[in-house]
Order: sequence, then C-alpha cells, then structure tokens
Amino acid sequence: MSTAAPVSTELGALREIVAQGCRVIAGRGLADGILGHISLRVDAHRLLVRCRGPRERGLGHTVPDDIRLVDLDGAEGAPGELDGYAPPNELPLHTEVLRRRTDVEAVLHVHPPEVVAADLAGIAIRPIVGAFDIPGTRLAAGGIPVYPRGVLVRTRGLAAEMADALGERPVVLLRAHGLTSAAATVEQAVLQAVSVDGLARLSLRIVSAGGTLVDLPEQDMAELPDLGAGFNTDTAWRHELARLRGVVDPDGLPATPA
Repeated sequence: MSTAAPVSTELGALREIVAQGCRVIAGRGLADGILGHISLRVDAHRLLVRCRGPRERGLGHTVPDDIRLVDLDGAEGAPGELDGYAPPNELPLHTEVLRRRTDVEAVLHVHPPEVVAADLAGIAIRPIVGAFDIPGTRLAAGGIPVYPRGVLVRTRGLAAEMADALGERPVVLLRAHGLTSAAATVEQAVLQAVSVDGLARLSLRIVSAGGTLVDLPEQDMAELPDLGAGFNTDTAWRHELARLRGVVDPDGLPATPA
C-alpha cells in the first residue's frame, strides 16, 4: 500500500491548518482517540478533510499528510489523493453543511464528553457568564440547537436532518453523540467548539454544586465589548497552538508557532 505524499502540494498550507485544528481539539479533550474530523472548503466542488490512512495514530497526532482532497461525493479531488486513504464515514456531515451554507468554509465534528453529558442531563448551553468568555457568551445567547438523534451521520439523508437542525447557527449539538461547528475558518470553528465545551463544563459544575443556571442579565450583555477578530481569533489561536506544543521561550513566555 502506497504512503506517498499528496500530489496537490500547492495546498500544503491549508493541509497544515486543518491538521493543527485536529491536534488542538484533541489537546482540549474535545475528541478522544481516533474520533473526530475537520474539513475545509477548497472550491465549489472540493474540500480538504482529515482521512483515515495507513499510519492512523489518532486525532492528536494528525499531520498534514492525513489531510486529503476529496469532492462533495467523497471521490478523490485530484489524482492520487486517496492512495491508501479513506474519507471519514461521516463525510456527509461536512458536505451537506458546505452545500447549504455559502458563509461556511470549515466544518468540525467532535465528541466532547461534557457537552454530551450536559445535553443528556437536560442542561442547555446558555449565556451564563459574561466577561469570562465573551465570544462564548454571544454564541450561547443566539441559541444552540440540538439534533435529537444519536446516530452516525453517514448518509446525505441523516446529514440533511442535522443541517436542518443547525439552520443558520454556527454550532449544533448532536444528542448522545457530540457537536458540529461551522465557521468561515478552521480557527473559528475550533474556538467555537472550545467555548461550547467550556460552558458545558461550567454548567455541570454549577448544577452539581446545587446551584441554578441563570442567564447573564441583558444590561450586562449590552456592556460586553467586541474585542475584534485580532484578539478573539488570532491571539486566541496562537495561544491554542502554544498551549498544545508547550513551547516556552527563554523569557518564559509561550513562543509563537511557525
């Protein structure tokens, strides 16, 4: 079985960002072992997606060579792209969202235990915090829908049901399964999932301590500033990569990844 590198080398930078995203969500505990995947639209008919390969080591060990170019039907997007590799079983989960949402370029699917547990316990993801996580609060305030079927989303029919539940929102919970996050970039899709996971963890802790979940008051919500993409996405993403690598420079500060 061949393990040759992908032929479309001009997509190297995009393969790297998808691979980084996979490693970040694994490092954050949002996906365990070999489960979970991220995709990124390349053009109207093709996407890069984490595939199963001959050297599968799990999500936390994803490398650019694991990211392969396929079309919306799962066929290889360029000669040699699927030589020894196979798209994830839930590829339709990605492609159905990309078919419907022109505002979406990246789709992420993970299995965060606390998110699944909170939903099964009847705890909705709500805007219970303020400055603790401003992007997460705004995300939750808009509502996070739930797809109520705990199935493997491996057909277009099931993917259509999930996409219906997602609607125009950035995130949908999949009951007894996980979550799907859709965004304009891989970084945004990952950070959205991190925020939902954080809110789920806090909610479970509050309820376990005997507390009651209360939404942030409207007057406090109105005071929350938009710190901009440079902080909410760019700086947050550099942190995620530095946190993942555990790299420290001589001054004791996280080094900026290359």
